[in-house]
Amino acid sequence: MGGYIFLGLLVLLGLYTIAIYNGLVAKKNQIENGFAQIEVQLKRRYDLIPNLIEVAKKYMAHERETLEAVIAARNEASGALKKMKGQLDDPNAIAQFNQAEQGLVGAMGKMSFVMEAYPELKANENMMQLTEELTTTENRIAFARQAYNDFVLSFNTYRQSFPQNQVASMFGFTTDAKMLEFEDSKAMQAAPKVSFD
Repeated sequence: MGGYIFLGLLVLLGLYTIAIYNGLVAKKNQIENGFAQIEVQLKRRYDLIPNLIEVAKKYMAHERETLEAVIAARNEASGALKKMKGQLDDPNAIAQFNQAEQGLVGAMGKMSFVMEAYPELKANENMMQLTEELTTTENRIAFARQAYNDFVLSFNTYRQSFPQNQVASMFGFTTDAKMLEFEDSKAMQAAPKVSFD
């Protein structure tokens, strides 16, 4: 009789361990999917920027340094995004990505400021359309980033809670996932000013 009780407890413990493991895997997959959504929007942004620069070049011939800085920041951010693929557990890759994104936002902000001196550029139909698309994309990035960070918080809370923390380490879930945070969080909570109305 005692053997059956012990065996029953072992089975229950095994099932509970499996449920915890499956929960960890599901939450980890949510994080990866969340980042994939960010990636889609970031690639869209990276594709829009060269078009924006091409239109701006026609009007801003004397602002070559500003335009080149935007392209360089875009290329750096795009490269950092590619490095992030499959490395969401690497805090260095996330830090480089965050820094590159911060640089791109800064370069875009400077370009927007410089463009204020070119009213004919602000009135250009192609520029207005591109800036509208870019603003929409920035909003989508912000929503996707928030969803990603929510998934990270959910995973970290689950992984750190007892008894999950005991099971997590047995199956290799030894570190918290990292949120996408930026040094200037206030600037990143708002979409960059790219509208020329």
